[in-house]
Amino acid sequence: MGSALPLGDPAPADGALPADVTVSDDVDFGVYLHVPFCRVRCGYCDFNTYTATELRGARQDAYADEVLREIEISRRVLGDRGPLRPAQTVFFGGGTPTLLPPGDLARMLDGVRDTFGLAEGAEVTVEANPDTMTDAVARTLAVAGVTRLSVGMQSAVPHVLAALDRTHDPANIATAVAAARRAGLAVSLDLIYGAPGESLEDWHASLETATALAPDHVSAYALIVEDGTKLERQIRRGEVVAPDDDLQADMYELADELLAAAGYEWYEVSNWSTSRAQRSRHNLSYWRGQDWWGYGPGAHSHIGGLRWWNVKHPAAYAQRLAAGQSPAAGRERPDAEARRLEDILLRSRIADGVAVDEATVAGRRNVASLIADGLVEGAAAVRGTIVLTRRGRLLADAVVRALTA
Repeated sequence: MGSALPLGDPAPADGALPADVTVSDDVDFGVYLHVPFCRVRCGYCDFNTYTATELRGARQDAYADEVLREIEISRRVLGDRGPLRPAQTVFFGGGTPTLLPPGDLARMLDGVRDTFGLAEGAEVTVEANPDTMTDAVARTLAVAGVTRLSVGMQSAVPHVLAALDRTHDPANIATAVAAARRAGLAVSLDLIYGAPGESLEDWHASLETATALAPDHVSAYALIVEDGTKLERQIRRGEVVAPDDDLQADMYELADELLAAAGYEWYEVSNWSTSRAQRSRHNLSYWRGQDWWGYGPGAHSHIGGLRWWNVKHPAAYAQRLAAGQSPAAGRERPDAEARRLEDILLRSRIADGVAVDEATVAGRRNVASLIADGLVEGAAAVRGTIVLTRRGRLLADAVVRALTA
């Protein structure tokens, strides 16, 4: 059911922003819509998601209306600061958004459109489990204004899917991609590598399957063992072997090689696309520190340097909204130095890089050794930008430590 919420200051019941928070027209605005429902809980998952037996009175069939109530609160809160900015991106994440009827997702998107408007060419993404995607669902989403489907492929190998507690039929990955294509949607495939029992050959097979489907975008994430998950308990009890760091590094290098050969370019440590136009603009808004409002239980928001997060459980979320209150549970505003260090952490992960001048004084002195160690591109650094090499992407945390020393 997700990790604990951060510590922070209490959020007001009306959701109002502090008087000194500036809402700038020069900063892009995005929307995240969290759908916290799943049929089963994957053993590795630490997201704020709930199966039917964990809802404790919350109702999936009422969820769209609850989100619309929070959208109305955001209309009032942001409208008090001036004209509302159109949403440049909208992202339905989860959980499994496509467990809801597509009409409910369409109503939520209509709520965003009616409140903020969608910018011309806005990117609207829906995450989907392959088993939930049909031609009818894809057409309904496309008609509603969705432009992009992010399919949770994870692997093409049955025993790897089983190790991850994924229940979808691998054959349905191609079915979901084909349905999305017929509806005119761009397609991203999400992969995970390093599952217990997964070999380099298994990973090669998944990558070959993915590239054969010719998606516009691929995400590939190393499996992380999160505290409190089923996988963490299995490893602690010796039932399965923990992911091997060296093997995961080999898997990353293989992914980068095969994806590059298939015409994909990396633009963030774990993300590749066929062109700049197919990069996930929504995720880039996070890495670039832009503004977004996150709707739903446990969702996080960021406006003008202020961050806040909603209550976690869907029942608590529904109760707050039924009482006419904001679902925000807490908030924080990092100081300028903390924001600068975070900016280095996030921007150094993307291919556009981070300015050398953003590093600390000691960090700037470390750039020469980072070049010598093959972690950052020398030519880019001479031009004033830190851009990671493939080796640097594998050791991104070490690069950040050096830049912020």
